[in-house]
Amino acid sequence: MSENNLLSPNSAPHSDVEDIKRRTNYLRGTLEETLKGVITSSIPEDENRLMKFHGSYMQDDRDLRNERNKQKLEPAYQFMLRVRAAGGVVTSDQWLMMDRIAHKYGSGTIRLTTRQSFQLHGVIKWNLKNTIREVNDAMLSTLAACGDVNRNVMCNPNPYQSDIHAEVYGWASRISTHLDPQTRAYHEIWLDGEKLVDSSEEQEPIYGHVYLPRKFKIGMAIPPSNDVDVFSQDLGYIAIIEEGRLVGFNVTVGGGMGMTHGDTKTYPQVSQVIGFCTPEQVVDVAEKTVTIQRDYGDRSVRKHARFKYTIDDRGIEWFSNELNTRLGWKLEAARTYHFDHNGDRYGWVKGDNGKWHYTLFIQNGRIKDEDDNLLMTGLREIAKVHTGDFRLTANQNLIIGNISSQKKKKIEELMQAHGLTDGIQLSALRRNSMACVAFPTCGMAMAESERYLPSFLDKVEPMLEEAGLRDEEITIRMTGCPNGCARPSLAEIAFIGKAPGKYNMYLGGGFAGNRLNKLYKENIGEDEILKSLQPIINQYSKERQEGEHFGDFVIRAGHVKEVRSGQDFHV
Repeated sequence: MSENNLLSPNSAPHSDVEDIKRRTNYLRGTLEETLKGVITSSIPEDENRLMKFHGSYMQDDRDLRNERNKQKLEPAYQFMLRVRAAGGVVTSDQWLMMDRIAHKYGSGTIRLTTRQSFQLHGVIKWNLKNTIREVNDAMLSTLAACGDVNRNVMCNPNPYQSDIHAEVYGWASRISTHLDPQTRAYHEIWLDGEKLVDSSEEQEPIYGHVYLPRKFKIGMAIPPSNDVDVFSQDLGYIAIIEEGRLVGFNVTVGGGMGMTHGDTKTYPQVSQVIGFCTPEQVVDVAEKTVTIQRDYGDRSVRKHARFKYTIDDRGIEWFSNELNTRLGWKLEAARTYHFDHNGDRYGWVKGDNGKWHYTLFIQNGRIKDEDDNLLMTGLREIAKVHTGDFRLTANQNLIIGNISSQKKKKIEELMQAHGLTDGIQLSALRRNSMACVAFPTCGMAMAESERYLPSFLDKVEPMLEEAGLRDEEITIRMTGCPNGCARPSLAEIAFIGKAPGKYNMYLGGGFAGNRLNKLYKENIGEDEILKSLQPIINQYSKERQEGEHFGDFVIRAGHVKEVRSGQDFHV
C-alpha cells in the first residue's frame, strides 16, 4: 500500500492527525517559530501533536485550573519531557544530568516510567530548547519518546545473568537505533543543526512521510522474569537461553494495553508467539513488522489504529505470511520457555561477572526527597562515585548496577546515610504495585493514581496482615484513565479511573503477565472497593492451593472469568 494513499485499509477517509503529519514536512511544522512566541506559554494543538514526536506533551497544572480561571489567567501551561534510554541503562554522568535539569528546568523531581524512560514535569515552553540540548549533550535523546513511531525499546535488566543481559541489551539498543526517525528536523529545531536547503529531498526509509498510524512498542524479556510484560508489547522478543548461551528469541506480536471506557470495540490485548529467530535476525524482524503496521494500520480511526487491531482484524496467519514474504525467509518454530514472575528482585545480587547490583524500591517511580528518605540526594551522591550503571526497571524501580567490590561498601554507606531502601520491609503487595502519574499534570486523567495509591495500600495492608498474606506476592496496579500507562490490564488486582474518586475494579490477571484481568465491579469508590476486597482476600487465605497465585484463585473461585484474548475482555 502506498504511503501517499489517503485512505485507510477500511477505505474510510484518513483522520485529521494524518493530515497534520503530512503537512509537517517530516516533523518540522512551524514548531521553531511557535516556541519563540512570548504572548502565551501554550502552543496550538496541531503543534502539540507534532511535539510528541520530539518527546514532549503540553500539559497544565490541573490543581490550579479553577483558581487561575477565577483570576482570568490562562492555565498554568507546562511541558512533560520524556527522555529515552534503550533498555533503561544510563551512566552515572547521565543520571547526574537528569538530576541537574530536573532542578534547573523541571519540578525538582524525576519520574521513572514503566517503559524504562525518564519523565520531567513542569518544563515551561521557553526552557524546552535548553533542556533538550542538555539531554543530547549527555548522549541521550527525547526524539521518538512519544508520537506515532517506535517508542523506547525495553529490555529486562536481569542482574543475575550479566553476560546474557549485556547481549540482549545490545540487541535492544540496535533495534532502537535502527528504528529512530531519520528526519533532520530534531537537530534543526533543538540542536541548531544545519538546515537542509531542500527538505523535500529528505526521506524516512522505514516510516514514510506520515510515519505510523499510532505508537509502536517493543520489549525484550529474559526468562524466567517477564518484568517488561512482553505480552503487552506490539512486538516482543523472549530470549531463549540454552546451555548458558543466547541462541535467539521467540517473537510475539499484537499486544497493547489501551482502551476507551464504554467503547467495546477497544480493548487491551496480549500478544501471540509466532516463531523463533536468531539474534542476528531481530533487527530485520523489527523493521519488517513496523512496515506492515505502517502499510496496513488503520489511519482513519485512531482508537482502532494500534497494531493489535491490525492483527485481530486480519488474523495471525495473515500477519505471519506477510512477515515471511517481506523477510524473504521464515521464522523457525517457537522454542520452549517459562516465565514465573514479572516483578523485580530487591536488594543485593552478585552477577556472574563478579559485579554487584542493588535494586531499590521506588514508590510509583518518583525520585524525590522526603523527610526520612533523601532518595534524590542519595542517588546524586552515589552517582558521583559510582563507576557502573543505573538501570531503570519496567516496574518503576531502580537498579544501581555493576558495582565493583571496592565501591560496594561506600555505596552501602551512602544508601544508609540517606535512608535508601530495597523495600524488603514493606508488604509484598506494595513492592508489586505500580501507578501512572494522573493528576495534576496528565490531561487524560479521570481519577487520582500516583498520589492516591500509597494511601490506598495503607488500608489494604491490614487486611493482608490479618489474613496472613503480608508476604504473599500479588500484583496491583492503578491508573487514572484507561490508556494503560501502568499496564493495569495484566495485574491480578487493578483499578482504572472512571471519575474523581471512582474506579473500575478488575481481577484475575496472570502473575507472570501472561493473562488479562476481567472487570469485577464498575465505577466504585474506596469504601466499596475495600468491602469487596476483604472477603476475597480472606477466602484466598483459607482456600488457596499450594503455590496458587491470587489471579489464578479468583478465576478458580468463580469471581471472574479467565480472559486469554482481548476480544473476550468485554464478554
